[in-house]
Formats: sequence, C-alpha cells, structure tokens
Amino acid sequence: MHDSHFKGLTDQEVLQNRQKYGVNLLTPPKRPSIWKLYLEKFQDPVIKILLVAAVFSLIISIIESEYAETIGIFFAIFLATGIGFYFEYDANKKFDLLNAVGEETPVMVIRNGKVHEVPKKDIVVGDVVILNTGDEIPADGVLLEAVSLQVNESTLTGELMVNKTTDEAHFDEEATYPSNSVMRGTTVTDGHGVMRVEKVGDATEIGKVARQATEQSQEQTPLNLQLSKLADLIGKAGFTIAALTFVIFTAKDLYAYLHVTSVNDWYQWLEIAQIVLKYFMMAVTLIVVAVPEGLPMSVTLSLALNMRRMLKTNNLVRKMHACETMGAITVICTDKTGTLTQNLMQVHDAQLDESRKEVIAEGIAVNSTAFLEEKEAGKPSGVGNPTEVALLLWLNSKGEDYIALRNQARVVNQLTFSTERKYMATLVESPVLHARVLYIKGAPEIVMGKCGLEADQITHYNEQLLAYQNQAMRTLGLAYKIIPETESVDCAELVKAGGLTFLGIFAISDPIRPDVPEAVKKCQSAGIRVKIVTGDTPGTATEIARQIGLWTPEDTERNRITGVEFAALTDEEALERVVDLKVMSRARPMDKQRLVQLLQQKGEVVAVTGDGTNDAPALNHAQVGLSMGTGTSVAKEASDITLLDDSFHSIATAVMWGRSLYKNIQRFIVFQLTINVVALLSVLLGAFLGTALPLTVTQMLWVNLIMDTFAAMALASISPSMDVMNEKPRKRSDFIITPAMQKNIFGVGAAFLIILMGLLSIFKNMPGGMDVHHLTVFFTIFVMLQFWNLFNASVFGTNHSIFKDASHAMGMLGVALIILVGQIIIVTFGGKVFRTEPLPLVEWAYIVGGTSCVLWVGEIWRGIKRMTQKNK
Repeated sequence: MHDSHFKGLTDQEVLQNRQKYGVNLLTPPKRPSIWKLYLEKFQDPVIKILLVAAVFSLIISIIESEYAETIGIFFAIFLATGIGFYFEYDANKKFDLLNAVGEETPVMVIRNGKVHEVPKKDIVVGDVVILNTGDEIPADGVLLEAVSLQVNESTLTGELMVNKTTDEAHFDEEATYPSNSVMRGTTVTDGHGVMRVEKVGDATEIGKVARQATEQSQEQTPLNLQLSKLADLIGKAGFTIAALTFVIFTAKDLYAYLHVTSVNDWYQWLEIAQIVLKYFMMAVTLIVVAVPEGLPMSVTLSLALNMRRMLKTNNLVRKMHACETMGAITVICTDKTGTLTQNLMQVHDAQLDESRKEVIAEGIAVNSTAFLEEKEAGKPSGVGNPTEVALLLWLNSKGEDYIALRNQARVVNQLTFSTERKYMATLVESPVLHARVLYIKGAPEIVMGKCGLEADQITHYNEQLLAYQNQAMRTLGLAYKIIPETESVDCAELVKAGGLTFLGIFAISDPIRPDVPEAVKKCQSAGIRVKIVTGDTPGTATEIARQIGLWTPEDTERNRITGVEFAALTDEEALERVVDLKVMSRARPMDKQRLVQLLQQKGEVVAVTGDGTNDAPALNHAQVGLSMGTGTSVAKEASDITLLDDSFHSIATAVMWGRSLYKNIQRFIVFQLTINVVALLSVLLGAFLGTALPLTVTQMLWVNLIMDTFAAMALASISPSMDVMNEKPRKRSDFIITPAMQKNIFGVGAAFLIILMGLLSIFKNMPGGMDVHHLTVFFTIFVMLQFWNLFNASVFGTNHSIFKDASHAMGMLGVALIILVGQIIIVTFGGKVFRTEPLPLVEWAYIVGGTSCVLWVGEIWRGIKRMTQKNK
C-alpha cells in the first residue's frame, strides 16, 4: 500500500527508541492507598477535638479503672471515619468499572519496509503509522502523507471535524494545533494518511493534560471551611469554660482543705491529689459535653445518603463533599460539545427540489463514504464524516434504505472530498435513472457554480445560506448530471465541464439538547452564572449561547473572548474581565484551567463540566468537576461527579440537592448545639448549686452519639425542595450558624435550662435529695426535651407545620420511636455505667406527656408566623 517509499524503523531502532523515549503508555493516576483514604477522614476538624478528649478520658479511665466512657468516645470516632471511608471507597470501585481502557488496540505500522500490526502500547518515537478512517491516533506525530484527511479532535479541543493536510498553502492559521500534526486520542473521521510518531505516552498532549488533571488541587471545600470555623469556636469555648471551672473549684476546695488541715506527710498530699483529680475529671466532662461528637457522623451520614440518592438522579458522586459543594457554586463553566449539544450532527433544514426525491435519495446514498450503526436502545449513530452521517440519518428518517440504494448502483469512479476542492463526486450506473450519473456534493457556492442557475435563484439560495451560516450551521449543496457512456470517467474533468442540475441545499448542525435552555434558566434564577468554554469558532459558540438563552442582545465583545486573546492578557487584565465573560471560544485545555483559577481568586465557587480530555485540568482544579458518563477516562478520573445521562439538566438538580443538604446540616446543628449548650450550663450551674454532676459523661455520650446519629439520619433524609433554587448562593465567608440559628439555640436552650434548674432545686429539697432515682428522672427529662425539639428542628427555616408532609412526618416518627426505645432500655438496664435505675410506667407517662409541650409550642409559634405572613 504505502510501503514503496516508507521504510520505517528497523527492529534494532525500535528497541533503541523505546529505551530512549519511553513506552506509549499513560502513567495511571496515583490512587491513594486504602489506608491513606481512611486516614484522610481524620482531617475532620471536629474529629481532631474528639481525639484530644479521648486522650484525656483515657488517662482518667486508667486512674479510675472505669473504661465505658473512653470506649464510647473511640467508638464515636471510628464510626464517623468508617462510614465516610466506606462510601467513598465504594464510589471509587463503581467508577473503576466505568474506565477500562484499551491499550491493546492494534495499530498498523511500517517497520523494516513492511506493514505490521502492533498493539498501541508498543508504538515508539520514529514509527511510521498508517492511518485509515475510524482509527484512533496512537501517539502525537507529524503527517507525511494526507489524503482528504479529517480528524475528530473533540477530546482535545472540542472540534468534531478538523481538516489535516501536508500542503503548507492550505494550513489553517486559526487551528488550535498545526494542520500537519495529529494527536493521540483523536480519531480519523475521513480520508487516510501516514504519520511519523514524535511523542509517546506521557509526553503527548493528552499525557500532559492527564498530568495536570491529577495534580492535587488544594482548594478547600466550602463546607470544610465552615466546619473548621465551628470546631474552632466550640473547641475554644469548651476548653475556656472547662479551664475556668477547674481553676475556680480546685482553688475553692483546696483553700477550704488547707484552712483546716496542715500538710505533714504523703497522706495529705494524696488527698490534695484527689481534689485536683476530681475537678480535672469534671473539666474533661465539660469538654466532652461541649463537643458535639455526633456532628462529623451526621455530616458524613447526610453526605453518604445524598450520594446514594443523587445516583438515582443520574449523578454518580465520587468525592463525598462534592454533594454539598454543588449547593455553594456561583459559576458553572461548561463545555459545549456533548453537554449543551447532543454531539451528533443532524440535518436541521433542507431546501430541495421536491420533484426529484428519488435522485436525491440515491445521490446521498452512493456519493458517501459513511455508514450507520445501530447503537443501544435503537438510537442510530454513524461511522465516518459527521456531515455525511447526518445526511444518512436524515435519509433513514425518511424511510429510505441507504444500503439497498448503495448496493444497487455500481460505482464507476469516485473522487473523495478534499479541503482544497471542497466537494466530493461519484460516477455511478444508476438503476433509478437507467443511465450513467455523476453526483456531487460540497460547499454550496462551489456546487452552484457548476450548475446553470438563474441569477434570482442564486440570490434566493445565498440569502438562505447566509441565514444558516449566521446560526453557526454547516451547509452543503447537491447536484447531478447524466453522462453519456462515451464520455471520460474522470470525475474531476466531468465536474469541471459544468452543466449540472442543482438539487438543493442542506443545513446541518449539532443541535442543543432540548432540556438545556430550561436548566440554564433555573441556574440563573438560583444566582449562578453560566459560562461556555469551547474549542469551537467564536460564531458557533456565540450562536449556541444565544439559543440556550445565555447571550442577550445587550451583550458586547467584552462578554466573549478567544483562547489566544485570553492567553495574551496579563493576570491583572484577565482578573478584571473574567466575571463578565460569557463565552470563551477556541479555548485550549490550559486556558480553561486558568479561567477557573482566576475565578477562584475572585472568590467564586466554580463547577466545571466537560467530557473531553481537554477539560481534565479544569475539572481537577475546580471546586466541583462534573464529567460526562460518555466522556473520556482522563476527564472522569479528574472529576468529582459523573453525570450518567450527560445532561446539563442534572446539574441544576445537583445544585438543588446540595443546597437542601446544607439546610439539613444547619437543622442538625440547631438541634445538636441546643443539647450541648443546655448540657454544658446544667453541669456548670449544677456544680455551683453543689449537687453531684447532674449528667455523667456516659449519659452525654448516649445523647451526643446515639441520639444524634439517629437524629442526623432523620434530618438528612428530609427530601430536597425546589424553593432553594430561588435563593442566591451563600457566600463562602458566611458562618454556618446564621443569626436565626443563634436565636433558636440560645432561646430554646434558655427555656430548657430554666426547666432543668428548677427540677434540680426541687429535687434537692425533697426527702432523699439527689439520689439515683431523682438523677434518672432528671436525665430522662433532659433527653425527652431534646426528643420533642427534634421535630421542631426538622422544619427549622420554614414556617411549615411538622404534619404538612405525611412522608416527612412518618420518617421523623420512625426515628423518634428508635430514640424513645433506646432511652427506655438505658434507664431500665443502664445500671452503674449510666447511673440510672428503672422508672415506673406512671412516671414515664408524665415525663413523655409533659415534655411534649415543646412540640405544641413550636407548632403554635409557626402557625402565628404563617398567619402574619398571609395578612401581609
């Protein structure tokens, strides 16, 4: 075939080059080991405080040989870290299945002057590779020969059809990569050629992009920042109060002790040590009480439940925090091909000579090198030049069988399409016209020039063509001519002679997905700005932006830019423009990454969508990377969420989930911190009132761990509501505890505290004083107040009644029953570990009934708020 003038490498040179330049394999991204994945979970700020508390608790346990408490704290830590680890590990496994990559694909090379087939991974620098239609290009290289060669570069630049040539006169100055170079990972859509390999493996463009895509991005997620602030605050408050208590009480007791006793021997020192230890124990209890052990667990659970439920809406979440970060995003940078559009060229419109339908059908079928193939779910797609595939799909939709038409006509001669000629011609023996017919298709201006059209017809067609081109569509003209048997069979000569009959024009485009404009509108009403970043021409990109409702008549050149212009701007100039940009065309991978990083410098929370390898660096550096289910493996590896249905619409859904999730986490914090404030102050005030510790550490762990875990499940499973899409995105700097939450925590907390302190003083003056029975009643009332408050917390931030949504109420009720049963078991069987004794049924009834006021007061309060809103 080509072996006459290309000798290729010898076996010796192949080995030398492999030694010198490496193998043609992309280094797979380093996956963190299982241990590393698990240890990452200990980076959680709240877990760090827990670890400190655990160490203190362990010291005391050893002294008092009572280990229940320490075990409880460690259990809390391992539970929270274990759940988070399991869900991420599980998502990663699912994901690996998506990405089995073929390095064994055979490639045709010339070595020792002969054609061989070798696996893609064995290609070396200097190899001469033969490229045919449909081949994936195995490495980066330079073309030695190109015949009508067209390459689909969408994995690198987003361009579906790029013309390649070795003729310098026809080089495209605007192209992203030189016209005589081809890149690994792109595919030949038309024509054939020969290339010399220049770079293999990690040195290729795709290899460089893949490396950028696996760099560790140091962007903190908004939720992590919020929780660190919260943990900081809780830690400081807890430690300060504990230290003060320790100092004051120890000083008071030591003063009293030393006032009456003189220290003579070690026995007195032991007594002093016991006093110090007693209050040190109390200080640790205060710290344990102040730290919400259930918080990391509940956040993890909320995220994990969300991961599972988002999968049902076609979002495969790989990085847990991404669920929530979606709710905080302020900018989406989206790819055009395949995300906004369907990534399948289709006939948008046709202006044809209706009297010659059969001729048109035959012309399309025979004058083409493309094929259709049946894909899953009967959705046809094609192999070959995307424009030709579009024509065949159109023919298919008209009920014509292109294969039958193609087989019945005998091809006499064919001239394939080339960028220089801008047309394709085929000469056939036609069963339709019972004659020898020349069919041509190509650029409408060329084809019309070969036909004898009237001036007014030409004007009419040109107006039409201009309208299509303004909508960024590709146009094709069709014509035919009956050729006498005696004439030459050279297609080029026959076309040159002219005198063809014009059949009409086709407008072809990659149509936008039908649900995109609606989804873009949703994002905009949610205060999220959408930006299109694509490798396409400025015209096409702007037109797509117009169709999805992004580009408005008010927009100017300030709102769009090309990759080359953007790269030329200094960081200062670019920073000043990034917020206003709506469309970036002719973008290269690194332009997209720079755009993301500049937006982040501006304080934006950025989500990036993309399906090509070119999108990977930006996917990796954004706070949330969204890849497409049909995208390349490099893109998926760099992303946090994979959209299984490739649809922009799923992004709007993910934002709704993320925002609802943040609200649920806030509800949980209201519920949890109310418990902690009340417990902390009860222990402190109780100590001032001179009673035994009203709540023990183990009791607090039951409240903080088990109750909170179930409460977290209940609150995390509240389904998302569309209302959140009408709010503006929250600021990154906002504290997770809003003023409304503070009012609720301290207001409800104060009410509970008054009730509990009242109880303590009543019990103190009763016969038997603070015995175990009274302390059990106190503990149970404390838990039941929180129990009823859980229902109020579940509708915090709305004025809805808890009974408004039946499924919501049932979910809450199920969890509430578990907590109630748990409390009964602990009181009845807790004994020494929990310092409780069984309570008679009558007392249970009084306690449960009495504390339910918490719920009714909340219902009345929300009812009043609903009434005042209506009256407004």
